[in-house]
Amino acid sequence: MRVLLLSQFYPPAIGGEERHVRNLGRALAQRGHDVSIGTLMHAGSPRSELDGAVRVHRLRGTLQRLSVIHADSERRHAPPFPDPELVFALKRLIAQERPDVVHAHNWIYASFLPIKPLGRARLVVTLHDYGLVCAKKNFMHLGTHLCDGPRLAKCLPCAAAHYGTTKATATTLGNCASSFLARRVVDRFIAVSHAVARHTGLTDGHAPYEVIPNFIPDDVGVLGAEDPCLRELPEDGFILFVGDMMRLKGIDVLLSAYARLEQAPPLVLIGRRLPDTPAEFPPNVRVFSNWPHSAIMHAWHRSLFGVLPSVGPEACATVIMEAMASGKAVVATDVGGMPDLVDHGKTGLLVPPGDAPALTRAMQAFLNDRALLTRMESRSLARVERLKAGTVVTRIEQVYHDVLHPATAQDHAPCAPTFG
Repeated sequence: MRVLLLSQFYPPAIGGEERHVRNLGRALAQRGHDVSIGTLMHAGSPRSELDGAVRVHRLRGTLQRLSVIHADSERRHAPPFPDPELVFALKRLIAQERPDVVHAHNWIYASFLPIKPLGRARLVVTLHDYGLVCAKKNFMHLGTHLCDGPRLAKCLPCAAAHYGTTKATATTLGNCASSFLARRVVDRFIAVSHAVARHTGLTDGHAPYEVIPNFIPDDVGVLGAEDPCLRELPEDGFILFVGDMMRLKGIDVLLSAYARLEQAPPLVLIGRRLPDTPAEFPPNVRVFSNWPHSAIMHAWHRSLFGVLPSVGPEACATVIMEAMASGKAVVATDVGGMPDLVDHGKTGLLVPPGDAPALTRAMQAFLNDRALLTRMESRSLARVERLKAGTVVTRIEQVYHDVLHPATAQDHAPCAPTFG
């Protein structure tokens, strides 16, 4: 079939979502599908190019030109409402590529909604976060605690504290309107975790959806050449955290918990420094930024175990999958999509978010009982097979088939299958 993937960012812009879209495009092309990608223009990148067998088209949006409204000039996000220039660019792209299925990721879907009725293409939208109901996408009220659900009177001041009043008003109201329309015209939503399906209201509504996790490539555990940056790592057997070094990821909780460990090995942090990243770190903590993905995979193989202490509801943490594919157990928080990935007591340990003493106890348990750690490592390697491309992409293909041939599809509205 002909598949057009829509993603607001694409390499050379790199993040978990961008890597997912690229891997999905490559996997679909390898299975014989005709695949193209529509993404926002990135400075220095060509308007069109081939990425292997996948055609990549970079599109310009009106709001992209307004650098003053974007916090990061290198990542000018698509708005949660139709962008006039982007709508027309997508219309031209649809006429050129003639897709059977348009599979959108993140808010770029909003600019496709006005033109969906004009063509025959079916629309699938993957929800990688809580953006369907949350203007900030993270489902954290005022950045301090888990939201109990969207209400305009509550969402506007919460978004204003994050964006400022003007931007928050446009973002929140535009997102409400697009979400209302999307629930009526999207042919199938894909939520990357049961938490995403629940918090975005899919489980209580009538919009058709599936719960399908992100995935990792089948060969993700095969290591490439070593990068020179690996020389900076301490000796094998360190605790590893990978991700943005911010409060929402629990970096403060992790440092507090780590300080309580007895006979602790080094703690390695790999990720982006952000405004709320701690200014100082304990001497036994090693901090690295801007590492290539291949080097991070080497670091996973050299680590003792991983830790992901997010206080916010991570939608579907690919970093956990990569740790499991490296044969590592993980200590994570019992929030968001983490329970979908970590089987407590079998492939890792789950602790309450924000609970530094509980995090200390879980990490200490691994340090004190290496037999327990070894058992969980072997189970992680076995369980991660369900999260690889060979399994997950097959499920996404089935979604495409179902929306194209609804008469032969099972009743999926609504539904919530497991990850197994």
